[in-house]
Amino acid sequence: MATISLRKGNTRLPPEVNRVLYVRNLPFNISSEEMYDIFGKYGAIRQIRIGTSKDTRGTAFVVYEDIYDAKTAVDHLSGFNVANRYLIVLYYQQAKMSKKFDQKKKEDEIAKMQEKYGISTKDK
Repeated sequence: MATISLRKGNTRLPPEVNRVLYVRNLPFNISSEEMYDIFGKYGAIRQIRIGTSKDTRGTAFVVYEDIYDAKTAVDHLSGFNVANRYLIVLYYQQAKMSKKFDQKKKEDEIAKMQEKYGISTKDK
């Protein structure tokens, strides 16, 4: 009981800390049971989403019930070796993810316009 009061008493966390973790560099064949085994050691998990499409393979989102459990998981699992791959565990940041999506969307839009008007970007 003493550890709970220490964890939640007046501790200031950095603003980027949240309950949702973004995990990269996962083995493509990792199962959800293995993910629960690895991440469940650090606290109660609400949800795990593993990327299955070509663009999202090797990534996952892990949502913890408690923000302090998520912080402990990031501290302990960043650089953790799973099937000869070192995990990259980050806090999910909505703003950064939406910027990546917007950038891709803009690039696609530019490519369509270039194709429509017959503009080539290749050096002549």
